[in-house]
Amino acid sequence: MYGRGGTSGSDRTELLPRGYRVGGWEVTEPIASGGWATVYAGRSAGSSASAQEPVEVALKVLPTAGLAPRQARKVAETARREVELGHRAGHPRLIRLLDSVVISDPDRAFLDGAIVLVMERAERSLRDLFDAGVAEADVARLFAEICEGLAHLHGSGWVHGDLKPENILLMADGALKLSDFGLATELTGTAGTHGYAPPMGTLDYLPPERWQAPLGEHGVEVRPSADIWALGIMVHEVFASGASPFPGATPVARGAAVQEYAEGRAPLRIDSALPPFWRALAADCLAPSHADRAAHSAESLLARITARSAPPRPVRRSRWTRAVPVTVAVCAVAATIWSHAVGDAASGAGEPPGRLRVFNADDGCRERTDRNPQCSLGLAIDPLQPYTVDNVVPTRVWHGDVLAVYCRLPQGIPIIDESDASSTEWYRVRPPAGSTRSSAWLPAVRTTDHPRVPDCPRPESVRRLSASP
Repeated sequence: MYGRGGTSGSDRTELLPRGYRVGGWEVTEPIASGGWATVYAGRSAGSSASAQEPVEVALKVLPTAGLAPRQARKVAETARREVELGHRAGHPRLIRLLDSVVISDPDRAFLDGAIVLVMERAERSLRDLFDAGVAEADVARLFAEICEGLAHLHGSGWVHGDLKPENILLMADGALKLSDFGLATELTGTAGTHGYAPPMGTLDYLPPERWQAPLGEHGVEVRPSADIWALGIMVHEVFASGASPFPGATPVARGAAVQEYAEGRAPLRIDSALPPFWRALAADCLAPSHADRAAHSAESLLARITARSAPPRPVRRSRWTRAVPVTVAVCAVAATIWSHAVGDAASGAGEPPGRLRVFNADDGCRERTDRNPQCSLGLAIDPLQPYTVDNVVPTRVWHGDVLAVYCRLPQGIPIIDESDASSTEWYRVRPPAGSTRSSAWLPAVRTTDHPRVPDCPRPESVRRLSASP
């Protein structure tokens, strides 16, 4: 909530005077103020007498004085979440927590007991960048870095819970980091698929299911797909001059439009300013239900963005031109060996040695028997390439399908399923009847079976040669 995206200059920004000491830190100036906290610029105290440069930080102050007991507990819980996540889920794409301090100042009753979180200092928020305008060439890098942070966060068992441009910060070197984890939720449900959080959040970024989520004793249910929805809103905003894809003059009105869409009474209206790739990505992120969005993890979205933005590999000519045909011939032979080694069995020369049953980690899909398209799973063409729509065979499979399996590849591209289980293991399988392909690949996270089959040969020689200049 800091950068210049908050409301500065309010009465609360005068809580701490310049030069005020908070533990080993010194306040320099106010930055912004939000509903529960005020953020100040600060630096390491006493640095001027040291040979080292002062450490520039942000001081997030959460006062507790004058609050009702329930409100004070809410503030303390917010701070606890940020501290816990800061200690357990550190990553270059998450803002770093440096210290936490409780102010003891009986002479200033309004400050006594305030909680201060000391964090890395950012230069501005993503909202500031959106307001200034973002070149399309920079969009891919920004959203790839957001997805990197989300993939780590989700993989560590947390949901951000309040993802929005104000909570995504840009450092002085241009690096992007997720911040403000006061509503972060630890995944504690069955198989770590969901957690519970207070019924709070920024209305414009709440997914449809949150608008009508039942409030239990632990709060409302939260899943990683909530962050994916917020990501889709931001993708739309960056191309549509900050506009939401859901019409309405107020956040509540736009929330009503979200529910109309989720219930099938209104279409998703994506602004024509979005280029085709980003239009498709936003539509996937804004799928109307958790089950629909679950297939689009932060990791899979990252793979789509990086695959699209990766520059073509330069062809470098060698002075030793006679070696080129030899290299090509060796690559061709290695590729042929790979093809025959795993393809002979797939072509029908002998019965596959094993069987496995397809498993869908989504609870709702496992309960269905109607082979709903939204619950279908894809078989990959190549397990060493990003698991995207361009790398999936046309024939789909569903939970409970039994497939013949030829061999196991221990180290393919890593895949994370809807329950955040991760694996690099793949199985080469025979697709269901009717497929035009004799074989395809199933990620190991899509089965709970462990068939006894040989390891697939891996074309290491091809990879080494292709990596050579």
